[in-house]
Amino acid sequence: MYELLLKHIAMHISLSPDEERDFLKAVTVKKLRKKQFLLQEGDISKGSAFVHSGLLKIYSMDRNGVEHIIQFVPPGWWAADMKSLKTQQPGTLFIDAIEDSEIFWIRKEDLEQLYTQIPALERFFRILAENSVINYQERLIGTLSLPAVERYQAFCSKYPSLLEKLPQKYVASYIGVTPEFLSKMLKSKMV
Repeated sequence: MYELLLKHIAMHISLSPDEERDFLKAVTVKKLRKKQFLLQEGDISKGSAFVHSGLLKIYSMDRNGVEHIIQFVPPGWWAADMKSLKTQQPGTLFIDAIEDSEIFWIRKEDLEQLYTQIPALERFFRILAENSVINYQERLIGTLSLPAVERYQAFCSKYPSLLEKLPQKYVASYIGVTPEFLSKMLKSKMV
């Protein structure tokens, strides 16, 4: 059951069987139904989620009620409102399930305790944080400087397995265009 999670960790660090066991003791399994929230704006994030199956999205909502998708979270990826998790202040992000999903949840307090008990885990989560910053920098630069066609191509490269799963409105939100514009762009064969 935890094979994907342990394989993901092993890509970055080595844990002994005892360390794996101690880590997994702190992990709980949660199931989310399609459209069910893991976190809503205003909630204080109490932990991090590793997607075992299904698909989540992380997004913000503007004053007009328009979703701005920041990230899709397929199996093998982590999801959290990092600012809220770190500061323990109300968050600004929503995280919900696009489809029925199963996640592995680890509470902030348990993870902090594990950092002392298993120092390699602190290194693992530092590597994840560094990779996350790199991804967000690339996404921000692309959003600010690339035309919509190139943002769509970047989306296709980053999430090739999601092209058939996602409604166009989600893809449009992610690349920062209206669904109508994306539809016209795809019909014009510009991509």
